[in-house]
Amino acid sequence: MTLALETQGLCLSFGALKVAVDINFKLEKGARHALIGPNGAGKTTFVNLLTGRLKPSAGEVLLGGEVVTHFTQANRVIKGLGRTFQINTLFNKMTVLDNVALGIAEREQISQSFWRPANRNKGLIEESYSFLELLGIQADANVVVRDLPYGKQRLVEIAVALGLKPKVLLLDEPAAGVPSMETDKILKALDSLPKDMAIMIIEHDMDLVFKFANQITVLVQGEILCQGTPSEVSSDKRVHQVYLGEPHV
Repeated sequence: MTLALETQGLCLSFGALKVAVDINFKLEKGARHALIGPNGAGKTTFVNLLTGRLKPSAGEVLLGGEVVTHFTQANRVIKGLGRTFQINTLFNKMTVLDNVALGIAEREQISQSFWRPANRNKGLIEESYSFLELLGIQADANVVVRDLPYGKQRLVEIAVALGLKPKVLLLDEPAAGVPSMETDKILKALDSLPKDMAIMIIEHDMDLVFKFANQITVLVQGEILCQGTPSEVSSDKRVHQVYLGEPHV
């Protein structure tokens, strides 16, 4: 079976400092996967290697079975790799709808002329609305992003990422900064995404992780400590010792 995303012997060093060590990782099509680990474990570094923001010292990244190690970030997006960031990168002075529409315009390579009325075509607007509807935030389409609660801003980020039509979606701490009472909205949004899309979240909220993921990878000091189902990971003594911070019973 062709994997949605895979790494083979992925390494990254800055001089003597090793920040990714021989990472062999597989993400299946339609997966609901979580990447967890203590602060400084190298989680965001790993995602940056997957997306092309960083170049590995050794190893390969494969997307849909194709080696993309030397592809630019833009070319990986074209190949179907989307992501959000730990800190949102939205245009705060623009409306929700315009943020999503601009992402779609970028995908269609018409972003240079996005502001011309002729390019505010019906299809672009309808597609933008469809992603907002999918995530349950269509009522906020004409709200300026900076006026939204932070939890909804995270949902707008996901909508923008969906506008790129990814086959693989990497979400870097989608619940970061979101009040605990609102994390269920994030989970509901993730549940609404296409079932054939492979999704990996990088997250510290263990409640969200165990509700969302059917597979979990634990990263520690740039190395994979263990991988498995939520029950397998939660019962691993090493995970409790280095991350969960409580004795294993």
